[in-house]
Formats: sequence, structure tokens, C-alpha cells
Amino acid sequence: MDVKDKLIKTRQLNREECRELLDLLLTEEREGEIMSAITREAVRLRKEYYGNKVFTRGLIEFTNFCRNNCNYCGIRRDNRELDRYRMSEEEILACCRQGYRLGFRTFVLQGGEDPWFTPEKIAGLVEQIRNLYPDCAITLSVGEHSREVYKLWKEAGADRYLLRHETANEAHYHFLHPKEMSFSRRISCLYDLKDLGYQVGAGFMVGSPGQTPDHLAEDLVFLQDLHPEMVGIGPFIPHHATAYAGAKAGSLDLCLKLLSVIRILLPDVLLPATTALGTLDPLGREKGLMAGANVVMPNLSPTENRNLYQLYDNKICVGDEASKCQNCMALRVRNAGYEMVSERGDHIS
Repeated sequence: MDVKDKLIKTRQLNREECRELLDLLLTEEREGEIMSAITREAVRLRKEYYGNKVFTRGLIEFTNFCRNNCNYCGIRRDNRELDRYRMSEEEILACCRQGYRLGFRTFVLQGGEDPWFTPEKIAGLVEQIRNLYPDCAITLSVGEHSREVYKLWKEAGADRYLLRHETANEAHYHFLHPKEMSFSRRISCLYDLKDLGYQVGAGFMVGSPGQTPDHLAEDLVFLQDLHPEMVGIGPFIPHHATAYAGAKAGSLDLCLKLLSVIRILLPDVLLPATTALGTLDPLGREKGLMAGANVVMPNLSPTENRNLYQLYDNKICVGDEASKCQNCMALRVRNAGYEMVSERGDHIS
């Protein structure tokens, strides 16, 4: 049985098999034939588990302050040219009100690791949103914290947590991050979140500086071990105010291939078609949906803040009002052959 057939029939691959598959997808003359079979199976599984539904997440980027100094990130601590902002509690709740009227039933509070937003402040905010919108899911994406803090937020009403592992290779992790950050801590945070009952989202950048096919194989194995409810991957795109300003952007084509592979390895996963796909290609998000993704994340943040929350250069949709963003996304989803729904969009389990 070749590696493509094993992927489709068993839905699991070890590290050596993941590496072999990547070699085929990157260099094999029959890559088109092999990828066609993989994509067909990914789409079949996506429809088996979730039908034609595409779930929306209302993204609220509430602070661009960050204590970390990651080498690739546009809101890194040492980016002195960036105008910093923090949304007030009322501004955040106003985004939720608008999002609820537009049909969003998941709110994603995303920000840098901002010490001003203490664990207690975030817990209070989550509790307010939970009380105001009991039928909605609340997702947090605010970085690494202790198990006790994650427990506090879970008890306040948070349902999900997004924390990309970025890379499953420790040496590569330290290449991408400052020395004070810990690979083992990042991984421990993900397992703490799983243990506390969150629906957990992990993920990585495709084509990040220093990344090799071996690293990607390790990422695929790690995702099988962790079995997160959500996986967010997107192409690396450089930011001009980082150490990797001159680095080459990641491959859209490889990112789409990996979306299909991940859908087969984790058939019940919630898989976003990310904004970064649309930044590299005007039809990137549609292509992501057709590769096996089933989540989109329109932005509910105030337009005056969106241009200040740029993790990479040339991010799209920074000037669109939330209603325009929602309507545009619904059209894109229909054009890809799917239906955008107004539901929480929980993991099927």
C-alpha cells in the first residue's frame, strides 16, 4: 500500500510516512493525480461530518499590545513604529452586539499577550458575554498562560481556545521565537487546555523561515497526537518590521494541499479558510473551502483598529465594515458551493 492509499484508508500516518507524502506532493511527477485523490477524499469527509455548512466566527481583535517579541509577528513588542490600542469593555461588547445582529453565534476575542488585560479582567469580560449571549460560543486567543488562569476563564464561560503551536520542532520553535519563550511551555499549554475541557485550536504557518519538510512532518504527527478540535494553518507572510521582513512568503499551493491532508488525518476537525489565504490569492479562501476547510472568520473589530492589528503585511479587509465583510464572505462561500450558517458551529463530538 503506498502512502497516499494508506492516508485515505487508515487516516493516520507516522513521521516517516508523513515525510514520504510531503516528498510526493512537492516533487512527484504524479503529484496532480495523487493530490486529486486526496482532495476528493478530504471533501467527502468534510461533507460526511459537517454537510455543506460553513461556520462563521466573529473575530474581535481587542488589543495589539504584546509582551512577546516573536521574530515573525507584526505586533511584536519591539515594533516601535506601530500605534498601539486597547479596546474598552464597552467597545468589545458593542462588537458582540453588532455581531449577534448579523447572525454570529461565536465570538473570538483575540489579542497579544497584553499584561493590562489581567486574567480577572478577561474573566469578567467573558462572564458578561456569556450572560448576555447564552446561546453563543466564546473563543479566546490570547496566548500562553498558566493552567490556573485557563481554568478561571473556563469557569467564567469560555468554550474554546486558539493557540497555534507554530511548529512541533523545538529547534525550529526557537528559531522563530525569542530565547525567553519555551517550546515545552507552548505544548504544555495546549494539553492543559484539552484537559480542562476547552475545544482547542492548534496550528502552524506554512513556509515559515527555516521550515523544512521534516518540520512539517512533525507538525502532522503532533496534530494526530493532540487531536485538537480546530486546526488553523495559513501561509507565512512577512511583516516589514520584523527580523524576517525579507523572507519569502509561504506557498498557497502547499497550504491547500496540507488542508486536505489534515482533513483526512482529523476528519471531524473544524478547519478555517484563513484570511492569509485570501491575502495571497483573491480566491484563496474559496480554494481553502474546496480543499476541505469549513470555517471562516469575518472581522467584527472597529475599522479604525484593523489596520493596527497586522501580524503580516498587506492583510485584506482592514477597511470593510462588519456587515460588508459578512455579506462578502457569504457570497464567497456560496461561490465555493457551500452554505454559510448562523450557528455556534461546535466540534461534532
